[in-house]
Amino acid sequence: MGTEVPESGHLSLEGMHSTVEVPHHQAGFWEQWRAFVGPAILVSVGYMDPGNWGTDLQAGAQFKYGLLWVVGLASLMAIFMQVISARLGVVTGKDLAQCCRDWYPAWTRWPNWLLSEVAIGACDLAEVLGSAVALNLLFHIPLLWAVIITGVDVLLLLALQSFGMRTIEAIVLLLIATIGVCYFIELFVLPQTQPSFLEMGRALVTPHFRRAGMLYVAIGIIGATVMPHNLYLHSALVQSRRLQKDEASMRRAIQFNTIDSTAALTIAFFVNAAILVLAATVFFGKQSVTVAGGHVVTFGGQSDWIRVAYLTLAPLLGTAAASTLFAVALLASGQSSTITGTLAGQVVMEGFMHWRLKPWVRRLITRTLAILPAVFIVGLRGDGSVTELLTLSQVVLALQLPFAMFPLLHFTSSRKRMGTWQNGWLLLIAGWASAVLITAMDIVGLPDSLRAAWQIVSGG
Repeated sequence: MGTEVPESGHLSLEGMHSTVEVPHHQAGFWEQWRAFVGPAILVSVGYMDPGNWGTDLQAGAQFKYGLLWVVGLASLMAIFMQVISARLGVVTGKDLAQCCRDWYPAWTRWPNWLLSEVAIGACDLAEVLGSAVALNLLFHIPLLWAVIITGVDVLLLLALQSFGMRTIEAIVLLLIATIGVCYFIELFVLPQTQPSFLEMGRALVTPHFRRAGMLYVAIGIIGATVMPHNLYLHSALVQSRRLQKDEASMRRAIQFNTIDSTAALTIAFFVNAAILVLAATVFFGKQSVTVAGGHVVTFGGQSDWIRVAYLTLAPLLGTAAASTLFAVALLASGQSSTITGTLAGQVVMEGFMHWRLKPWVRRLITRTLAILPAVFIVGLRGDGSVTELLTLSQVVLALQLPFAMFPLLHFTSSRKRMGTWQNGWLLLIAGWASAVLITAMDIVGLPDSLRAAWQIVSGG
């Protein structure tokens, strides 16, 4: 029935493997739900990390609610891909990296591992920048020093991992709640922001690219949707539960991981939608804003939207709290994403290469590799290079994404690998359609992204 243990005996995230008890499959709904909820929460932070903020802010500022349907479509595709990833982990007892090592030719291990590491480094670069910008905005620390300070979170993760999986899930949930509360206050408590629910609902169900530039921004939103490291990570995290291998228990595990994925990524959709709606409410139709000291901030296609949002929310909404809430949410986003990025790094290194490092060593290496390009370019080009670096990170992710999506779908569509638990017709159609669409969007947007990346590298 496809429930074999990895041939080498290596367990995925060994220190956390099977550490969370699961009740009998006949236990009540809420008792089982409490046991299974968690892995998708960790995965969901990848869908609201600082790399997503720029595209959501740009979409709302330039096109109001016109691209809200793209955020919805991207979230739906993400749900399908993460449900499939969780299914692979539950049924096979392996994570995606282990499956690739065991079921593909040996020569594919090194390139697959290196591509995965580069993608995780690119994600970490976005998280470094998000946290650093938040520190810079909140405490006026120079951006270069703020980037260096982000290296201290190595100690944070080391401390958290010693407390176990449930503690990590609780901390990440708290950070996600912080993001959600900040946006709830900005949208529904501050009197200057009154979004039109009727207009939003209409935009959500009427897809179109009527205005110039909409397609390019839509590609950015969809291209930043499914993070390759999340597909490796989710298939490992579900194994932190002590899963039973009888048919009834397997069915319940798949059902509850599907519920977990759907609920967590629906929350991620609401956060991304809130970022877009805030930008639409505050920036749409405006060309510039005068901030404290008489300085004029101009809006445009090349704006650093994260910094623009922070600088202009206070004067536009009439309260300094608006900018502070925005920066606190950004810091929470960067820190929650950095926790899951480290776990993903462990999964791919151990899964592909069977190399084991202490978590703090692994974290130190990953964070150093992310900090070095950020320090170099910020030191060379100044604070205005944040958007450029985020663009660079998205290029790297776009290049690596097919190498994670297509093997995942290949394995889970195979009766040989999954037995009776292979993808049904709904997951089969939705999964492959999502993978093809996301890859196509990445390819269409790649030339512009590569040009932007080359300008960053060459200093043009």
